[in-house]
Amino acid sequence: MKRILLLVFLCSVSLWADAQALLGTTGLLHAPTADMQRDKTFLFGGNYLNTHPLSTHFRSREVGYTFNYYINITMFPWLEVSYICTLVHADHGSAYFPEQSWGKFTNQDRAFSARLRLWKEGWWKEWTPKIVVGANDPSTNDVLGDPNKDDYGFTGTSSVGNGHWNRYYIVATKHFGVKNVGELGMHFGYVYNKRLDYHRNGPVAGVNFQFALPATSFWMKAVNGLNVIAEYDSYSVNCGIGYNFWKDYISGVVTQCKYPSAGMVFRIHLK
Repeated sequence: MKRILLLVFLCSVSLWADAQALLGTTGLLHAPTADMQRDKTFLFGGNYLNTHPLSTHFRSREVGYTFNYYINITMFPWLEVSYICTLVHADHGSAYFPEQSWGKFTNQDRAFSARLRLWKEGWWKEWTPKIVVGANDPSTNDVLGDPNKDDYGFTGTSSVGNGHWNRYYIVATKHFGVKNVGELGMHFGYVYNKRLDYHRNGPVAGVNFQFALPATSFWMKAVNGLNVIAEYDSYSVNCGIGYNFWKDYISGVVTQCKYPSAGMVFRIHLK
């Protein structure tokens, strides 16, 4: 009975250490990292999202949440791509959605993301970090801008274009082992965009600690894999806890102390 209760608890607050499930990419919670999935890893999952930290495009007068789902594949050890769909709620009285859609999640925003590893941890010296550059929703920020204003293109500030997840970033990650306790990860980077509805432009930083205690008892084994996360994503401070279970094939996420979100992800190793 104790084991069953523990499993239920872990399922309710679980998160894997190296997967940014809320955005469908590898990372912390909302902040990116330079960690990469294992070569030929396929992910698919979905989330319940509080809309407060998202683009204003997804906010509603009637509900404070939305949902998304995604697929993700690490094609090579240095390249990861993903495709994510986020649902949009049609409020009553909307001038955009037809009346039969009011009060429902009736539309979805589609976005692509990519991450490229430039430098592997410890390549030159043992202390050197790994480095990754990436982009979320990289092209659709430019499509619908007004050419008579400075609101489109890579440096634009448009809230008109449909790149509602748009951001570019560079990030470095370094891990430090703590003998018989676990591993500390430190992550620093810079996120860039000038959108008005999802302004992410500034430094990001985060830490996470993954427990790896000696597996001398059931409870010691249960603690192993517990991951504690804190971050600043250039917009807000977030925290979360999690757990890897069932050989990391199924994981979940609970994050945002003030504005909680949750989800579940499935992982398949194709190699």
